[in-house]
Amino acid sequence: MTNKDLANAIFPNITKTIEDYEKEYPKRNLPDGAIVSRFAPSPTGFMHLGGLFQALIDYVIAKRSGGVFYLRNEDTDKAREIDGALELIMDTLNSYNLTPDEYEYNGKMIGNYGPYIQSERKEIYHAFIKHLIEIGRAYPCFCTKEELDLMRENQETMKIRTGYHGRFARCSRLSIEEAIEKIKNGEKYVIRFRSNGNFDNKFVFDDLRQGKLYLNENDIDEIIMKSENMLPTYHFAHVVDDHLMRTTHVVRGEEWLPSAPKHIEMFEAFGFEAPKYIHTPLIMKKEGDSLRKISKRKDPEASMSYYDKLGYPKIAVIESLMTIINSNYEEWHQENPDKKFTDFTFSADKMSTSGALYDLMKLEDISKNIISKMTKEQLCEESLAWANKHSESLKDLILKDKEYYKSIINIEREKENPRKDIAKYSDIESLIWYMYDDIFYNKEKDYEWKNVTDKKEIKNILDTYMEKYIDLTDKDNWFNNIKLMCDELGYASNMKEYKKNKEAFKGNVADVSTVLRVALTSKSNTPDLFEIMSLLGVDKIKQRFNKIEA
Repeated sequence: MTNKDLANAIFPNITKTIEDYEKEYPKRNLPDGAIVSRFAPSPTGFMHLGGLFQALIDYVIAKRSGGVFYLRNEDTDKAREIDGALELIMDTLNSYNLTPDEYEYNGKMIGNYGPYIQSERKEIYHAFIKHLIEIGRAYPCFCTKEELDLMRENQETMKIRTGYHGRFARCSRLSIEEAIEKIKNGEKYVIRFRSNGNFDNKFVFDDLRQGKLYLNENDIDEIIMKSENMLPTYHFAHVVDDHLMRTTHVVRGEEWLPSAPKHIEMFEAFGFEAPKYIHTPLIMKKEGDSLRKISKRKDPEASMSYYDKLGYPKIAVIESLMTIINSNYEEWHQENPDKKFTDFTFSADKMSTSGALYDLMKLEDISKNIISKMTKEQLCEESLAWANKHSESLKDLILKDKEYYKSIINIEREKENPRKDIAKYSDIESLIWYMYDDIFYNKEKDYEWKNVTDKKEIKNILDTYMEKYIDLTDKDNWFNNIKLMCDELGYASNMKEYKKNKEAFKGNVADVSTVLRVALTSKSNTPDLFEIMSLLGVDKIKQRFNKIEA
């Protein structure tokens, strides 16, 4: 009996060959240098920051080169699959404008290299496994879990490297007849890849991020098909899918680097050219004086839903990730402020050689800068879209009077140096609530009086302003009137004079302005006071000033 007999005993109904699939999935007709990349998540949890980090690299390198970015759903681990995970992944990519060129979703397939869902590619995997069995590079393994556990215990006791390799690969020595007999008897089995490697030998692995690495050859007879559902393992599916889908670059976390030798050996067993690899650094966070990996379990910022709930603009999250993707991105962006991140030329060798530190404070700064450049119309629509999902109270404020809302958020906006106090849409309500009478009068407030705290003096300033000096015709007149009032009440209208002789004055024009500001808003720090007063109008100003008791 031959290996073909064994292959037919395992896969009697598989008639297509790997040559048939080569014709079905030909090389892509793309320009020289075009990159084909893929985002290949498992639907086993929420979309996390590390996933978006890798998807973003995939997207940038494909788009910049005129290539293809596709989504592959690696759903072979059915035991850990979570309902709705794929929907969350697709929704996240779409919301960040990282929509794949090719994908399969909701029964719809875009692209000619699918199916893009691994569980739908079982016959393809079986054809490739059948080929390996025929050429003697794969075999059925009948070892039970108990037998494998005992083997591992013995290896640990003998202080031998653990794993199914060499003399421990017991089923690799079964005759074809013995294997076929066991299959006929209904014994459970997996399919293992027969390694020809020698762990003591080194081979050169060229990682585009880390350069030339000298790795040990693989000698483990890796499981490539599980007994349950006869689905492939990640290791084997990766090789078959990335070959047939004509992937040129594989972007994945550096935790997969130890698996590279077994993947390269499998590519070579088929005579396929392996794709280029970029093993990305771990995303780190600062904790005290040390750094640690961002944890999906412990750190809320690991989940993409964190940024959505707080209302960070999607482009701000992308820009913040780009700064840790390549060390020269910030400098490039400063020199090219009007260009998009897709115009940037990514270089794998400019990625961090250690962990990539993700700084939420940097995200805040980037987000403030992006929001500051929005027009009032843009910010209104963006914040309303966020509020529709996350904040009924902000939604009600906006829809109550959109034009008034636009006027509020436009204070110190659309200027050469716009205000930068809004980092995320969830900040807005806490910054504008005092502009609405129904909230202002019903909210418990702590008036932030600063240098002037005497209630009679505060009341005197407010009454004097209302009786003689309130004027909102233009900003120059408004400020001149405040300075005239300062002269009348014994406050310095000129800061230079005040600094020269502080004892001669009750305070200065800034102290008086603060009294007006706090009486109107309860806050000592707000955007431009003249614009606030202009929006509220004289009647509302007087009403609020009258509420302040001596």
